[in-house]
Amino acid sequence: MSTGELLNALIDKLEGWAIAIVRLLPNLALAILVIFLGLLAAKIVRKFSKRQLTKFHVDKTITGFLSRILFIAVIVVGLVVALSILNLSGTVASILAGLGILGLALGFAFQDTAANFMSGIYITFKQPFAIGDVIETKNGTMGNVMDINLRVTKVKTFDGPIVYVPNRFLFEDDFTNFTESGQRRLRVACGVSYGDDLEKVEKIVLEALENTPGRIQNEDITIHWTEFGDSSIDFTANIWLDYTRENKAFVGAKNYAFKALKKAFDDNDIMIPFPIRTLDFGIKGGVTFKEEIKESGAWEHNGEEKKVKE
Repeated sequence: MSTGELLNALIDKLEGWAIAIVRLLPNLALAILVIFLGLLAAKIVRKFSKRQLTKFHVDKTITGFLSRILFIAVIVVGLVVALSILNLSGTVASILAGLGILGLALGFAFQDTAANFMSGIYITFKQPFAIGDVIETKNGTMGNVMDINLRVTKVKTFDGPIVYVPNRFLFEDDFTNFTESGQRRLRVACGVSYGDDLEKVEKIVLEALENTPGRIQNEDITIHWTEFGDSSIDFTANIWLDYTRENKAFVGAKNYAFKALKKAFDDNDIMIPFPIRTLDFGIKGGVTFKEEIKESGAWEHNGEEKKVKE
């Protein structure tokens, strides 16, 4: 084939493509319009579904999950309609089949991601915790749940940083939910001297902690004597506090309890003793430092004078 024939064949091919494109322009414009309207409709559906689900008092976590699913579903429908307008129905089937194979391959390649996804769905509907709860994970991350999506749970720690916890860890491992029951016990450990009257101490402690902020009024304050320590008799005062998503004044209540106990003990001459140590210098025990020196002959005692021989 000569160069001229090749050039003519190329021109004919390009003309055919140009004619096909021109014929396709109305459908292409319509397909683009359908995609744009589909995206707009998806956003409207997401906002509308959130508003309606909130109106029926559906949990925020489930509301967010369902609105995301509806958003993606409307976009997929728009894309399928746009491809059908372009007479690419066969292409749609091929794409769906390819996505199925690709999804299977990715499922093996990204098992952890798939596990996080399934765990996120479980957490969303079973709700072992929800947005606003205070949780502590097995590895020690503790804070407020800020968001739950299909892969991770955002936990804002009490120091400020946000930790992204993979959902599978919250599904497979144990964790602590501090706000689910709506109450939390505050334990204040302290000790008093052996010379104090314990019944008097109990009365003073109960009076001092009665007005602790957030205390559940129908729950009595209890005192448990724990042990006879080296220099004190130790106890814990137990106070039940309101502890919900809206009220988490645990640290403030603890600070109040410490200060109230110290002030009440000072006002009533109750001693919180310092550590006391008794030193024994004898080989068999029971010998004081003074007695040990006297026995060694290094100590002379004449009236009120005390002198150590050189």
